[in-house]
Amino acid sequence: MSNLRNQPYITYGLLIIMVVVFAIMSVMGGTENPVTLVEFGAKYNPLIRAGEYWRLITPMFIHIGFTHILMNGITLYFIGQYVEQLFGHWRFAVIFFVSGIMGNLGSFAFTDSLSAGASTAIFGLFGAFMMLGESFSKNPAIVSMAKTFLLFIVLNIGTDIFVSGIDIAGHLGGLVGGFLVAYVTGVGFSKTSQTKRIISAIMLVVIALVLFTIGMRAKF
Repeated sequence: MSNLRNQPYITYGLLIIMVVVFAIMSVMGGTENPVTLVEFGAKYNPLIRAGEYWRLITPMFIHIGFTHILMNGITLYFIGQYVEQLFGHWRFAVIFFVSGIMGNLGSFAFTDSLSAGASTAIFGLFGAFMMLGESFSKNPAIVSMAKTFLLFIVLNIGTDIFVSGIDIAGHLGGLVGGFLVAYVTGVGFSKTSQTKRIISAIMLVVIALVLFTIGMRAKF
């Protein structure tokens, strides 16, 4: 039983859901078919404005094409295990979902394109690593890991800028969301400053409300 608790079963569970959804979508019309994407819950601004707010969550489990799910799946498999081990199972789950929602809110506010993918939440996991680097600046191992992920973030954002079709607003929203919610949840092996937790929670709520308001009023 203790061995099971140490396994990153939240990460594995998320991956299984994504693969199952991808398989069903492939049979039901194709993962690159806009109609199928909308039916399965991709981020589609007009429907979110119409009250389908659950579309801020479901895009995390939908992928557009095999390459998309392959790249996101591999990244989540490796990064998710680290974050889940460092933060604990329930904290990891909270970070993943809040980051994904924040990323989809960023996309909702600044892009009108149909979009989906776990990358909003994955960028939130990168943000959680940045939080660790700031909070445990005297731990050489954590700082070194945070610097590695910072370089990875810069390279990815650079790619986002120069490659068309990538939702940079969603990625940045997820990154900020992950950074802030990691302070709110704290980590399993050390106490987080109560002041930082409160400030981060307030900032998270304010940013979410601002993005939602912009998205609801946007006229692309």
